[in-house]
Amino acid sequence: MRSLESPVVAVDLFCGAGGLSLGLKQAGVRVAAGVDLDPACRYPFERNLKAKYLLKDVAKLTGEDLQQLWGDAEYRLLAGCAPCQPFSSHRRGADTSNEENWDLLSHFGRLIKDTVPHFVTMENVSRLKRMPVFTRFVETLIELGYEVDFGILYGPEFGLPQERRRLVLVASRIGFISLPRGSKKKFRTVRDTIEKLPPLQSGESDPNDVLHTARQLSPINLRRIKASKPGGTWRDWPEELVAPCHKKSSGSSFQAFYGRMLWDAPSPTITTQAYNLGTGRFGHPAQDRSLTLREAAMLQGFPRTYRFVPPTERPSMNTVGRLIGNAVPPVFGKAVGREFLELVRLQEGKG
Repeated sequence: MRSLESPVVAVDLFCGAGGLSLGLKQAGVRVAAGVDLDPACRYPFERNLKAKYLLKDVAKLTGEDLQQLWGDAEYRLLAGCAPCQPFSSHRRGADTSNEENWDLLSHFGRLIKDTVPHFVTMENVSRLKRMPVFTRFVETLIELGYEVDFGILYGPEFGLPQERRRLVLVASRIGFISLPRGSKKKFRTVRDTIEKLPPLQSGESDPNDVLHTARQLSPINLRRIKASKPGGTWRDWPEELVAPCHKKSSGSSFQAFYGRMLWDAPSPTITTQAYNLGTGRFGHPAQDRSLTLREAAMLQGFPRTYRFVPPTERPSMNTVGRLIGNAVPPVFGKAVGREFLELVRLQEGKG
Protein backbone atom coordinates (compact mmCIF):
# COMPACT_ATOMS: atom_id res chain seq x y z
CA MET A 1 0.00 0.00 0.00
CA ARG A 2 1.06 3.57 -0.70
CA SER A 3 2.25 5.79 2.12
CA LEU A 4 -0.23 8.38 3.37
CA GLU A 5 2.20 11.04 2.19
CA SER A 6 1.37 12.83 -1.04
CA PRO A 7 2.59 11.15 -4.23
CA VAL A 8 3.52 14.60 -5.61
CA VAL A 9 6.65 16.16 -4.13
CA ALA A 10 7.65 19.76 -4.93
CA VAL A 11 10.84 21.75 -4.98
CA ASP A 12 10.14 25.48 -5.03
CA LEU A 13 12.70 27.65 -6.87
CA PHE A 14 12.92 31.35 -5.93
CA CYS A 15 10.73 30.29 -2.99
CA GLY A 16 10.81 33.58 -1.06
CA ALA A 17 8.89 33.48 2.20
CA GLY A 18 6.94 30.43 1.03
CA GLY A 19 3.68 31.68 -0.47
CA LEU A 20 3.63 29.26 -3.41
CA SER A 21 4.82 26.37 -1.24
CA LEU A 22 2.14 27.11 1.36
CA GLY A 23 -0.56 26.91 -1.31
CA LEU A 24 0.83 23.66 -2.70
CA LYS A 25 0.92 22.21 0.80
CA GLN A 26 -2.66 23.31 1.42
CA ALA A 27 -3.65 21.43 -1.74
CA GLY A 28 -2.01 18.24 -0.50
CA VAL A 29 1.36 18.39 -2.27
CA ARG A 30 4.40 17.53 -0.15
CA VAL A 31 6.97 20.34 -0.27
CA ALA A 32 10.47 18.89 0.02
CA ALA A 33 12.47 22.10 -0.21
CA GLY A 34 12.68 25.71 -1.24
CA VAL A 35 15.63 27.41 -2.92
CA ASP A 36 16.39 31.14 -2.71
CA LEU A 37 19.32 33.52 -2.51
CA ASP A 38 17.81 35.72 0.23
CA PRO A 39 18.85 34.81 3.81
CA ALA A 40 15.73 36.55 5.15
CA CYS A 41 13.58 33.82 3.57
CA ARG A 42 15.07 30.99 5.61
CA TYR A 43 13.15 31.56 8.85
CA PRO A 44 9.64 31.97 7.40
CA PHE A 45 10.11 29.09 4.96
CA GLU A 46 11.47 26.59 7.48
CA ARG A 47 9.21 27.74 10.34
CA ASN A 48 5.94 27.67 8.42
CA LEU A 49 6.55 24.98 5.79
CA LYS A 50 8.57 22.58 7.96
CA ALA A 51 10.70 21.92 4.86
CA LYS A 52 14.36 22.25 3.91
CA TYR A 53 15.60 25.67 2.82
CA LEU A 54 18.59 25.82 0.47
CA LEU A 55 20.35 29.20 0.41
CA LYS A 56 21.67 29.12 -3.13
CA ASP A 57 21.64 31.02 -6.40
CA VAL A 58 19.33 29.14 -8.80
CA ALA A 59 21.79 30.02 -11.58
CA LYS A 60 24.29 27.74 -9.81
CA LEU A 61 21.82 24.98 -8.95
CA THR A 62 22.30 21.65 -10.74
CA GLY A 63 20.02 18.82 -11.74
CA GLU A 64 21.83 16.60 -9.24
CA ASP A 65 20.95 19.07 -6.48
CA LEU A 66 17.27 18.79 -7.38
CA GLN A 67 17.32 15.00 -7.60
CA GLN A 68 18.70 14.84 -4.06
CA LEU A 69 15.96 17.18 -2.81
CA TRP A 70 13.19 15.14 -4.46
CA GLY A 71 14.62 11.86 -3.21
CA ASP A 72 12.50 8.88 -4.25
CA ALA A 73 9.37 10.96 -4.98
CA GLU A 74 6.81 9.14 -7.10
CA TYR A 75 5.85 12.32 -8.96
CA ARG A 76 8.23 15.28 -9.06
CA LEU A 77 7.02 18.88 -9.31
CA LEU A 78 9.34 21.80 -10.06
CA ALA A 79 7.72 25.09 -9.09
CA GLY A 80 8.89 28.65 -9.03
CA CYS A 81 8.50 32.36 -9.53
CA ALA A 82 11.60 33.95 -11.01
CA PRO A 83 12.16 37.50 -9.68
CA CYS A 84 9.85 39.73 -11.67
CA GLN A 85 11.50 43.16 -11.43
CA PRO A 86 12.58 43.29 -15.11
CA PHE A 87 9.01 42.51 -16.20
CA SER A 88 7.14 44.67 -13.72
CA SER A 89 4.77 47.41 -14.89
CA HIS A 90 6.25 49.60 -12.13
CA ARG A 91 9.42 49.96 -14.23
CA ARG A 92 7.51 52.44 -16.44
CA GLY A 93 9.32 51.77 -19.70
CA ALA A 94 12.85 51.53 -18.29
CA ASP A 95 15.30 49.51 -20.38
CA THR A 96 15.84 46.35 -18.34
CA SER A 97 17.42 44.21 -21.06
CA ASN A 98 20.80 44.05 -19.33
CA GLU A 99 19.51 42.97 -15.93
CA GLU A 100 20.72 39.59 -14.74
CA ASN A 101 17.23 38.59 -13.56
CA TRP A 102 16.15 38.29 -17.20
CA ASP A 103 18.20 35.11 -17.35
CA LEU A 104 16.74 33.42 -14.29
CA LEU A 105 13.78 32.04 -16.22
CA SER A 106 16.28 30.49 -18.64
CA HIS A 107 17.95 28.75 -15.69
CA PHE A 108 14.54 27.43 -14.69
CA GLY A 109 14.30 25.96 -18.20
CA ARG A 110 17.81 24.53 -17.93
CA LEU A 111 16.91 22.69 -14.74
CA ILE A 112 13.76 21.28 -16.35
CA LYS A 113 15.89 19.95 -19.22
CA ASP A 114 18.33 18.38 -16.76
CA THR A 115 15.71 16.65 -14.60
CA VAL A 116 12.50 16.36 -16.69
CA PRO A 117 10.12 16.39 -13.69
CA HIS A 118 6.57 15.11 -14.08
CA PHE A 119 5.07 18.55 -13.45
CA VAL A 120 6.11 22.20 -13.73
CA THR A 121 4.38 25.34 -12.55
CA MET A 122 5.48 28.95 -12.82
CA GLU A 123 3.96 32.24 -11.68
CA ASN A 124 4.97 35.77 -12.63
CA VAL A 125 3.70 39.22 -13.56
CA SER A 126 1.23 39.42 -16.44
CA ARG A 127 3.59 41.35 -18.75
CA LEU A 128 5.97 38.39 -18.94
CA LYS A 129 3.49 36.66 -21.26
CA ARG A 130 4.55 39.04 -24.06
CA MET A 131 8.30 38.63 -23.53
CA PRO A 132 10.60 36.50 -25.76
CA VAL A 133 12.17 34.87 -22.69
CA PHE A 134 8.75 33.42 -21.78
CA THR A 135 8.11 32.23 -25.34
CA ARG A 136 11.43 30.36 -25.25
CA PHE A 137 10.52 28.85 -21.88
CA VAL A 138 7.23 27.49 -23.26
CA GLU A 139 8.96 26.18 -26.38
CA THR A 140 11.46 24.31 -24.20
CA LEU A 141 8.64 22.59 -22.34
CA ILE A 142 6.86 21.58 -25.55
CA GLU A 143 10.09 20.23 -27.06
CA LEU A 144 10.52 18.07 -23.95
CA GLY A 145 7.08 16.55 -24.47
CA TYR A 146 5.06 18.49 -21.89
CA GLU A 147 1.41 19.41 -22.17
CA VAL A 148 1.36 23.15 -21.37
CA ASP A 149 -1.30 25.67 -20.45
CA PHE A 150 -0.88 29.24 -19.23
CA GLY A 151 -2.86 32.41 -18.79
CA ILE A 152 -3.72 35.29 -16.49
CA LEU A 153 -5.48 34.37 -13.23
CA TYR A 154 -7.48 36.95 -11.28
CA GLY A 155 -6.93 36.66 -7.53
CA PRO A 156 -10.46 37.46 -6.26
CA GLU A 157 -11.89 34.57 -8.31
CA PHE A 158 -9.74 32.23 -6.20
CA GLY A 159 -10.60 33.77 -2.83
CA LEU A 160 -7.77 36.33 -2.66
CA PRO A 161 -8.97 39.62 -1.13
CA GLN A 162 -6.79 41.59 -3.54
CA GLU A 163 -7.02 42.91 -7.10
CA ARG A 164 -4.06 40.88 -8.32
CA ARG A 165 -3.63 39.42 -11.80
CA ARG A 166 -0.74 37.04 -12.40
CA LEU A 167 0.56 34.89 -15.21
CA VAL A 168 0.40 31.22 -14.20
CA LEU A 169 1.74 28.26 -16.19
CA VAL A 170 1.17 24.56 -15.61
CA ALA A 171 2.86 21.72 -17.50
CA SER A 172 2.62 17.94 -17.33
CA ARG A 173 4.34 15.06 -19.05
CA ILE A 174 1.91 12.38 -17.79
CA GLY A 175 -1.27 13.70 -19.40
CA PHE A 176 -3.31 16.71 -20.42
CA ILE A 177 -3.28 19.58 -17.93
CA SER A 178 -5.19 22.86 -17.87
CA LEU A 179 -5.16 25.96 -15.74
CA PRO A 180 -7.48 26.00 -12.74
CA ARG A 181 -10.63 28.03 -13.15
CA GLY A 182 -11.68 30.58 -10.59
CA SER A 183 -15.07 29.90 -9.07
CA LYS A 184 -15.63 32.66 -6.53
CA LYS A 185 -18.49 34.97 -7.48
CA LYS A 186 -18.68 36.83 -4.18
CA PHE A 187 -15.22 38.27 -3.67
CA ARG A 188 -13.50 38.45 -0.30
CA THR A 189 -13.01 42.03 0.82
CA VAL A 190 -10.65 44.10 2.92
CA ARG A 191 -13.31 44.10 5.66
CA ASP A 192 -13.58 40.28 5.58
CA THR A 193 -9.83 40.00 5.98
CA ILE A 194 -8.51 42.60 8.42
CA GLU A 195 -11.44 44.20 10.26
CA LYS A 196 -11.05 42.00 13.35
CA LEU A 197 -7.41 42.95 13.95
CA PRO A 198 -6.86 45.25 16.96
CA PRO A 199 -7.26 48.95 16.02
CA LEU A 200 -4.11 51.06 15.99
CA GLN A 201 -3.15 54.67 15.69
CA SER A 202 -0.19 55.92 13.65
CA GLY A 203 3.00 54.64 15.26
CA GLU A 204 1.27 52.11 17.54
CA SER A 205 2.00 48.38 17.83
CA ASP A 206 -0.04 45.36 18.85
CA PRO A 207 1.79 43.92 21.89
CA ASN A 208 0.74 40.42 20.81
CA ASP A 209 1.93 40.63 17.19
CA VAL A 210 5.09 42.48 16.16
CA LEU A 211 3.96 42.51 12.53
CA HIS A 212 0.82 44.46 13.44
CA THR A 213 2.66 47.77 13.79
CA ALA A 214 1.55 51.00 12.12
CA ARG A 215 4.30 53.13 10.66
CA GLN A 216 4.62 56.56 12.26
CA LEU A 217 3.18 59.13 9.86
CA SER A 218 4.67 62.58 9.49
CA PRO A 219 2.38 65.46 10.55
CA ILE A 220 1.50 66.33 6.93
CA ASN A 221 0.79 62.69 6.02
CA LEU A 222 -1.41 62.36 9.09
CA ARG A 223 -3.38 65.36 7.84
CA ARG A 224 -3.56 63.80 4.37
CA ILE A 225 -4.97 60.49 5.60
CA LYS A 226 -7.53 62.33 7.73
CA ALA A 227 -8.62 64.27 4.64
CA SER A 228 -8.83 61.12 2.49
CA LYS A 229 -12.05 59.32 1.63
CA PRO A 230 -12.11 55.52 1.12
CA GLY A 231 -11.58 54.96 -2.59
CA GLY A 232 -10.98 58.70 -3.16
CA THR A 233 -7.99 60.61 -4.51
CA TRP A 234 -5.74 63.52 -3.58
CA ARG A 235 -8.24 65.76 -5.33
CA ASP A 236 -10.38 65.45 -2.18
CA TRP A 237 -7.72 67.30 -0.12
CA PRO A 238 -7.33 70.98 0.67
CA GLU A 239 -4.81 72.64 -1.64
CA GLU A 240 -2.13 72.95 1.05
CA LEU A 241 -1.94 69.15 1.42
CA VAL A 242 -1.39 68.35 -2.26
CA ALA A 243 2.05 66.81 -2.83
CA PRO A 244 4.51 68.19 -5.44
CA CYS A 245 4.25 64.96 -7.50
CA HIS A 246 0.50 65.49 -7.83
CA LYS A 247 0.98 68.98 -9.28
CA LYS A 248 3.16 67.74 -12.16
CA SER A 249 1.65 66.90 -15.53
CA SER A 250 2.05 63.22 -14.63
CA GLY A 251 0.08 63.69 -11.40
CA SER A 252 -3.02 62.06 -12.82
CA SER A 253 -1.09 58.75 -12.83
CA PHE A 254 -0.66 58.92 -9.05
CA GLN A 255 -4.22 59.55 -7.88
CA ALA A 256 -4.28 56.52 -5.60
CA PHE A 257 -1.08 57.47 -3.76
CA TYR A 258 -1.75 58.41 -0.11
CA GLY A 259 -5.31 57.08 -0.58
CA ARG A 260 -7.52 54.93 1.63
CA MET A 261 -8.68 51.45 0.69
CA LEU A 262 -12.34 50.56 0.45
CA TRP A 263 -13.75 48.28 3.16
CA ASP A 264 -16.13 46.34 0.96
CA ALA A 265 -13.93 45.49 -2.05
CA PRO A 266 -10.70 43.55 -2.60
CA SER A 267 -7.59 45.61 -1.87
CA PRO A 268 -5.28 47.05 -4.54
CA THR A 269 -2.27 44.93 -5.46
CA ILE A 270 -0.03 44.51 -2.43
CA THR A 271 3.51 45.66 -3.22
CA THR A 272 6.80 45.52 -1.32
CA GLN A 273 5.99 49.02 0.03
CA ALA A 274 2.41 48.36 1.13
CA TYR A 275 3.20 49.70 4.61
CA ASN A 276 4.13 53.09 3.10
CA LEU A 277 1.21 55.50 2.65
CA GLY A 278 2.97 57.42 -0.13
CA THR A 279 3.50 54.47 -2.49
CA GLY A 280 -0.10 53.53 -3.32
CA ARG A 281 -3.62 53.21 -1.93
CA PHE A 282 -2.35 51.77 1.31
CA GLY A 283 -4.29 53.83 3.85
CA HIS A 284 -6.49 51.88 6.26
CA PRO A 285 -10.18 52.22 5.33
CA ALA A 286 -11.20 53.64 8.72
CA GLN A 287 -8.15 54.23 10.92
CA ASP A 288 -5.83 57.22 10.31
CA ARG A 289 -2.73 55.26 9.36
CA SER A 290 -1.13 53.09 6.70
CA LEU A 291 -1.38 49.30 6.56
CA THR A 292 0.63 47.18 8.94
CA LEU A 293 2.83 44.32 7.74
CA ARG A 294 0.33 41.86 9.20
CA GLU A 295 -2.54 43.41 7.26
CA ALA A 296 -0.49 43.38 4.06
CA ALA A 297 0.37 39.71 4.59
CA MET A 298 -3.25 38.75 5.20
CA LEU A 299 -4.39 40.63 2.10
CA GLN A 300 -1.70 38.70 0.22
CA GLY A 301 -3.38 35.50 1.40
CA PHE A 302 -1.15 34.45 4.31
CA PRO A 303 -2.87 33.24 7.48
CA ARG A 304 -2.76 35.53 10.50
CA THR A 305 -0.45 33.09 12.28
CA TYR A 306 2.22 33.07 9.55
CA ARG A 307 5.59 34.05 11.00
CA PHE A 308 8.12 36.09 9.06
CA VAL A 309 10.66 36.70 11.86
CA PRO A 310 11.50 34.93 15.13
CA PRO A 311 9.32 35.97 18.10
CA THR A 312 12.22 37.79 19.77
CA GLU A 313 13.15 39.81 16.67
CA ARG A 314 11.69 43.17 15.73
CA PRO A 315 10.85 43.05 12.02
CA SER A 316 12.39 45.43 9.51
CA MET A 317 9.60 47.13 7.55
CA ASN A 318 11.74 47.09 4.40
CA THR A 319 12.78 43.44 4.67
CA VAL A 320 9.43 41.92 5.66
CA GLY A 321 7.58 44.26 3.30
CA ARG A 322 9.74 42.88 0.49
CA LEU A 323 9.02 39.28 1.49
CA ILE A 324 5.28 39.92 1.56
CA GLY A 325 5.06 41.97 -1.63
CA ASN A 326 7.20 39.54 -3.64
CA ALA A 327 5.35 36.45 -2.43
CA VAL A 328 3.13 34.29 -4.61
CA PRO A 329 -0.38 34.43 -3.10
CA PRO A 330 -0.98 30.95 -1.62
CA VAL A 331 -4.39 30.69 -3.34
CA PHE A 332 -2.65 30.29 -6.71
CA GLY A 333 -0.40 27.51 -5.39
CA LYS A 334 -3.38 25.73 -3.87
CA ALA A 335 -5.34 25.89 -7.11
CA VAL A 336 -2.55 24.50 -9.32
CA GLY A 337 -1.60 21.89 -6.71
CA ARG A 338 -5.13 20.50 -6.86
CA GLU A 339 -4.89 20.24 -10.65
CA PHE A 340 -1.72 18.13 -10.42
CA LEU A 341 -3.15 15.84 -7.74
CA GLU A 342 -6.36 15.36 -9.72
CA LEU A 343 -4.32 14.41 -12.79
CA VAL A 344 -2.42 11.81 -10.74
CA ARG A 345 -5.71 10.42 -9.47
CA LEU A 346 -7.11 10.15 -13.00
CA GLN A 347 -3.93 8.58 -14.38
CA GLU A 348 -3.75 5.98 -11.64
CA GLY A 349 -7.44 5.24 -12.06
CA LYS A 350 -6.70 4.07 -15.59
CA GLY A 351 -4.24 1.48 -14.37
